[in-house]
Amino acid sequence: MPTGYRRRKRRAYTTDGTAGGGRAHDRGSITLNEPTTGPSTEPSTEPTVEATGPSTEPAGKTTGPATGPTAEPVAQPVTDGRRAKGERRRRALIEATVRVIARDGAAGVTHRTVAREAELPTTATTYYFSSIDALLTAALTQCMEEDSARIEALVDAPGDGVDKRRSLALLMAEILSPPGHLLAEFELFLLAARRPEQRAATRRWTEALAAFARQFTDEPLRVKLFTQAYDGLLLQALLADKPPTPDEFEELLRELLPDPDGA
Repeated sequence: MPTGYRRRKRRAYTTDGTAGGGRAHDRGSITLNEPTTGPSTEPSTEPTVEATGPSTEPAGKTTGPATGPTAEPVAQPVTDGRRAKGERRRRALIEATVRVIARDGAAGVTHRTVAREAELPTTATTYYFSSIDALLTAALTQCMEEDSARIEALVDAPGDGVDKRRSLALLMAEILSPPGHLLAEFELFLLAARRPEQRAATRRWTEALAAFARQFTDEPLRVKLFTQAYDGLLLQALLADKPPTPDEFEELLRELLPDPDGA
Protein backbone atom coordinates (compact mmCIF):
# COMPACT_ATOMS: atom_id res chain seq x y z
CA MET A 1 0.00 0.00 0.00
CA PRO A 2 1.49 3.42 -0.95
CA THR A 3 2.71 5.69 1.84
CA GLY A 4 0.27 8.38 2.90
CA TYR A 5 -2.85 6.32 2.56
CA ARG A 6 -4.64 5.10 5.57
CA ARG A 7 -7.06 2.29 5.18
CA ARG A 8 -10.30 2.69 7.02
CA LYS A 9 -13.71 1.13 6.93
CA ARG A 10 -16.75 3.12 5.93
CA ARG A 11 -20.33 2.18 5.64
CA ALA A 12 -21.58 2.42 2.14
CA TYR A 13 -24.87 4.22 1.58
CA THR A 14 -27.43 3.48 -1.00
CA THR A 15 -28.81 6.17 -3.24
CA ASP A 16 -31.72 6.79 -0.83
CA GLY A 17 -29.45 7.41 2.11
CA THR A 18 -29.91 4.12 3.95
CA ALA A 19 -26.93 2.24 5.24
CA GLY A 20 -25.77 -0.63 3.14
CA GLY A 21 -23.46 -3.48 3.76
CA GLY A 22 -20.73 -2.72 1.15
CA ARG A 23 -17.21 -1.30 1.69
CA ALA A 24 -15.95 2.06 0.55
CA HIS A 25 -12.43 3.62 0.22
CA ASP A 26 -11.87 7.32 0.22
CA ARG A 27 -8.97 9.70 -0.26
CA GLY A 28 -9.68 13.09 1.10
CA SER A 29 -13.02 14.05 -0.29
CA ILE A 30 -12.97 11.27 -2.84
CA THR A 31 -14.67 7.96 -1.99
CA LEU A 32 -13.74 4.97 -4.06
CA ASN A 33 -16.45 2.32 -4.14
CA GLU A 34 -15.64 -1.20 -4.92
CA PRO A 35 -17.23 -2.45 -8.07
CA THR A 36 -20.31 -4.64 -7.66
CA THR A 37 -20.68 -7.88 -9.43
CA GLY A 38 -24.52 -8.01 -9.56
CA PRO A 39 -26.93 -6.12 -11.75
CA SER A 40 -27.07 -2.35 -11.33
CA THR A 41 -29.72 -0.93 -9.08
CA GLU A 42 -29.48 2.55 -10.53
CA PRO A 43 -32.54 3.75 -12.42
CA SER A 44 -32.18 3.48 -16.16
CA THR A 45 -31.49 6.70 -18.01
CA GLU A 46 -32.49 5.30 -21.37
CA PRO A 47 -35.61 6.88 -22.85
CA THR A 48 -38.80 4.82 -22.73
CA VAL A 49 -40.21 4.02 -26.12
CA GLU A 50 -43.98 3.80 -26.19
CA ALA A 51 -45.60 1.23 -28.39
CA THR A 52 -47.23 2.70 -31.47
CA GLY A 53 -48.51 -0.43 -33.08
CA PRO A 54 -51.81 -2.19 -32.54
CA SER A 55 -52.57 -3.38 -29.04
CA THR A 56 -51.98 -6.99 -28.26
CA GLU A 57 -54.70 -7.02 -25.63
CA PRO A 58 -57.55 -9.42 -26.38
CA ALA A 59 -60.57 -7.91 -28.07
CA GLY A 60 -63.16 -6.50 -25.73
CA LYS A 61 -60.68 -5.82 -22.91
CA THR A 62 -59.99 -2.21 -22.01
CA THR A 63 -56.77 -1.17 -20.30
CA GLY A 64 -57.57 2.47 -19.63
CA PRO A 65 -60.39 5.00 -19.59
CA ALA A 66 -62.36 5.27 -22.77
CA THR A 67 -61.74 8.45 -24.74
CA GLY A 68 -64.64 8.17 -27.14
CA PRO A 69 -68.39 8.02 -26.55
CA THR A 70 -69.48 4.81 -24.89
CA ALA A 71 -72.53 2.98 -26.18
CA GLU A 72 -75.34 2.72 -23.67
CA PRO A 73 -76.67 -0.81 -23.11
CA VAL A 74 -79.79 -1.44 -25.16
CA ALA A 75 -82.77 -1.89 -22.86
CA GLN A 76 -84.71 -5.03 -23.57
CA PRO A 77 -88.37 -4.32 -24.40
CA VAL A 78 -90.77 -5.29 -21.65
CA THR A 79 -93.22 -7.82 -22.96
CA ASP A 80 -96.85 -7.72 -21.93
CA GLY A 81 -97.09 -11.47 -21.52
CA ARG A 82 -96.57 -11.49 -17.78
CA ARG A 83 -98.84 -8.49 -17.28
CA ALA A 84 -101.59 -10.05 -19.36
CA LYS A 85 -101.30 -13.27 -17.38
CA GLY A 86 -101.60 -11.30 -14.15
CA GLU A 87 -104.70 -9.50 -15.39
CA ARG A 88 -106.30 -12.80 -16.38
CA ARG A 89 -105.60 -14.26 -12.96
CA ARG A 90 -106.92 -11.20 -11.18
CA ARG A 91 -110.12 -11.22 -13.22
CA ALA A 92 -110.56 -14.95 -12.65
CA LEU A 93 -110.33 -14.39 -8.89
CA ILE A 94 -112.91 -11.58 -9.01
CA GLU A 95 -115.33 -13.68 -11.05
CA ALA A 96 -114.79 -16.59 -8.67
CA THR A 97 -115.60 -14.26 -5.76
CA VAL A 98 -118.92 -13.31 -7.37
CA ARG A 99 -119.79 -16.98 -7.83
CA VAL A 100 -118.93 -17.77 -4.21
CA ILE A 101 -121.11 -14.87 -3.03
CA ALA A 102 -123.98 -16.00 -5.24
CA ARG A 103 -123.76 -19.51 -3.81
CA ASP A 104 -122.73 -18.97 -0.17
CA GLY A 105 -123.15 -15.26 0.49
CA ALA A 106 -120.45 -12.76 1.33
CA ALA A 107 -119.66 -14.64 4.53
CA GLY A 108 -118.45 -17.56 2.43
CA VAL A 109 -115.64 -15.55 0.84
CA THR A 110 -112.19 -16.57 2.06
CA HIS A 111 -108.85 -16.70 0.31
CA ARG A 112 -109.10 -20.47 0.21
CA THR A 113 -112.67 -20.74 -1.13
CA VAL A 114 -112.05 -18.13 -3.83
CA ALA A 115 -108.80 -19.78 -4.93
CA ARG A 116 -110.50 -23.16 -5.09
CA GLU A 117 -113.38 -21.72 -7.13
CA ALA A 118 -110.91 -20.09 -9.54
CA GLU A 119 -108.76 -23.25 -9.66
CA LEU A 120 -105.71 -21.28 -8.58
CA PRO A 121 -103.33 -21.67 -5.63
CA THR A 122 -104.31 -19.92 -2.43
CA THR A 123 -101.21 -17.75 -2.66
CA ALA A 124 -102.68 -16.14 -5.78
CA THR A 125 -105.47 -14.45 -3.81
CA THR A 126 -103.07 -13.05 -1.22
CA TYR A 127 -100.73 -11.88 -3.99
CA TYR A 128 -103.36 -9.88 -5.90
CA PHE A 129 -105.54 -8.85 -2.94
CA SER A 130 -104.13 -7.85 0.42
CA SER A 131 -107.34 -8.61 2.31
CA ILE A 132 -110.84 -10.03 1.96
CA ASP A 133 -112.20 -6.47 1.99
CA ALA A 134 -109.99 -5.62 -0.99
CA LEU A 135 -111.32 -8.68 -2.81
CA LEU A 136 -114.95 -7.80 -2.06
CA THR A 137 -114.41 -4.19 -3.15
CA ALA A 138 -112.88 -5.37 -6.42
CA ALA A 139 -115.84 -7.68 -7.00
CA LEU A 140 -118.36 -4.91 -6.34
CA THR A 141 -116.45 -2.51 -8.58
CA GLN A 142 -116.41 -4.96 -11.48
CA CYS A 143 -120.12 -5.73 -11.12
CA MET A 144 -120.99 -2.03 -11.09
CA GLU A 145 -118.78 -1.30 -14.08
CA GLU A 146 -120.32 -4.09 -16.13
CA ASP A 147 -123.89 -3.09 -15.25
CA SER A 148 -123.16 0.59 -15.82
CA ALA A 149 -121.70 -0.16 -19.23
CA ARG A 150 -124.94 -1.91 -20.25
CA ILE A 151 -127.08 1.05 -19.22
CA GLU A 152 -124.70 3.50 -20.87
CA ALA A 153 -124.89 1.50 -24.09
CA LEU A 154 -128.67 1.89 -24.04
CA VAL A 155 -128.34 5.63 -23.51
CA ASP A 156 -125.90 6.02 -26.39
CA ALA A 157 -127.74 3.71 -28.77
CA PRO A 158 -129.68 5.36 -31.63
CA GLY A 159 -133.44 5.34 -31.33
CA ASP A 160 -134.21 3.47 -34.56
CA GLY A 161 -137.87 3.50 -33.58
CA VAL A 162 -137.30 1.18 -30.60
CA ASP A 163 -138.46 2.47 -27.23
CA LYS A 164 -135.51 2.33 -24.86
CA ARG A 165 -137.81 1.49 -21.97
CA ARG A 166 -138.60 -1.73 -23.82
CA SER A 167 -134.89 -2.41 -24.27
CA LEU A 168 -134.29 -1.89 -20.57
CA ALA A 169 -137.19 -4.17 -19.66
CA LEU A 170 -135.67 -6.95 -21.78
CA LEU A 171 -132.33 -6.43 -20.03
CA MET A 172 -133.95 -6.63 -16.59
CA ALA A 173 -135.59 -9.93 -17.45
CA GLU A 174 -132.32 -11.26 -18.84
CA ILE A 175 -130.25 -10.62 -15.71
CA LEU A 176 -132.79 -12.53 -13.64
CA SER A 177 -132.18 -15.73 -15.59
CA PRO A 178 -130.26 -17.07 -13.76
CA PRO A 179 -130.36 -14.73 -10.78
CA GLY A 180 -127.01 -15.70 -9.21
CA HIS A 181 -125.06 -12.69 -10.43
CA LEU A 182 -127.80 -10.31 -9.29
CA LEU A 183 -127.91 -11.99 -5.87
CA ALA A 184 -124.19 -11.41 -5.50
CA GLU A 185 -124.60 -7.75 -6.43
CA PHE A 186 -127.20 -7.15 -3.75
CA GLU A 187 -124.96 -8.88 -1.20
CA LEU A 188 -122.20 -6.48 -2.19
CA PHE A 189 -124.63 -3.56 -2.01
CA LEU A 190 -125.40 -4.42 1.59
CA LEU A 191 -121.69 -4.62 2.38
CA ALA A 192 -121.18 -1.17 0.87
CA ALA A 193 -124.00 0.14 3.07
CA ARG A 194 -122.01 -0.95 6.12
CA ARG A 195 -118.60 0.01 4.74
CA PRO A 196 -118.43 3.55 3.36
CA GLU A 197 -115.09 2.94 1.65
CA GLN A 198 -116.82 0.59 -0.78
CA ARG A 199 -119.57 3.01 -1.83
CA ALA A 200 -117.47 4.76 -4.46
CA ALA A 201 -118.00 1.77 -6.75
CA THR A 202 -121.76 2.44 -6.86
CA ARG A 203 -121.55 6.07 -8.05
CA ARG A 204 -121.05 5.28 -11.71
CA TRP A 205 -124.06 2.97 -11.53
CA THR A 206 -126.27 5.72 -10.11
CA GLU A 207 -125.05 8.19 -12.72
CA ALA A 208 -125.78 5.73 -15.54
CA LEU A 209 -129.37 5.26 -14.31
CA ALA A 210 -129.82 9.02 -14.04
CA ALA A 211 -128.56 9.47 -17.61
CA PHE A 212 -131.13 6.94 -18.80
CA ALA A 213 -133.95 8.73 -16.97
CA ARG A 214 -133.02 12.05 -18.57
CA GLN A 215 -133.82 10.52 -21.94
CA PHE A 216 -137.47 10.93 -20.89
CA THR A 217 -137.63 13.71 -18.30
CA ASP A 218 -135.79 16.77 -17.02
CA GLU A 219 -137.50 16.74 -13.64
CA PRO A 220 -134.84 16.13 -10.95
CA LEU A 221 -137.38 14.51 -8.63
CA ARG A 222 -138.50 12.00 -11.25
CA VAL A 223 -134.89 11.22 -12.17
CA LYS A 224 -134.14 10.53 -8.51
CA LEU A 225 -137.29 8.43 -8.20
CA PHE A 226 -136.22 6.25 -11.11
CA THR A 227 -132.63 5.74 -9.91
CA GLN A 228 -133.85 4.61 -6.51
CA ALA A 229 -136.80 2.54 -7.70
CA TYR A 230 -134.90 0.58 -10.34
CA ASP A 231 -132.93 -1.54 -7.87
CA GLY A 232 -136.07 -2.03 -5.82
CA LEU A 233 -137.84 -3.54 -8.83
CA LEU A 234 -135.03 -6.05 -9.28
CA LEU A 235 -134.91 -6.91 -5.58
CA GLN A 236 -138.65 -7.58 -5.54
CA ALA A 237 -138.22 -9.72 -8.64
CA LEU A 238 -135.72 -11.90 -6.75
CA LEU A 239 -138.27 -12.42 -4.00
CA ALA A 240 -141.08 -13.34 -6.39
CA ASP A 241 -141.94 -16.99 -6.92
CA LYS A 242 -142.08 -16.29 -10.62
CA PRO A 243 -139.83 -13.58 -12.10
CA PRO A 244 -141.59 -10.77 -13.97
CA THR A 245 -141.76 -10.88 -17.74
CA PRO A 246 -140.31 -8.17 -19.98
CA ASP A 247 -143.85 -6.86 -20.56
CA GLU A 248 -144.41 -6.48 -16.82
CA PHE A 249 -141.10 -4.66 -16.40
CA GLU A 250 -141.93 -2.34 -19.29
CA GLU A 251 -145.26 -1.42 -17.76
CA LEU A 252 -143.54 -0.44 -14.50
CA LEU A 253 -140.85 1.53 -16.32
CA ARG A 254 -143.47 3.52 -18.20
CA GLU A 255 -145.04 4.52 -14.89
CA LEU A 256 -141.69 5.71 -13.62
CA LEU A 257 -140.75 7.41 -16.90
CA PRO A 258 -143.97 8.36 -18.69
CA ASP A 259 -144.05 9.78 -22.17
CA PRO A 260 -143.61 13.56 -22.33
CA ASP A 261 -146.82 15.55 -22.82
CA GLY A 262 -147.91 15.48 -26.43
CA ALA A 263 -145.63 12.58 -27.34
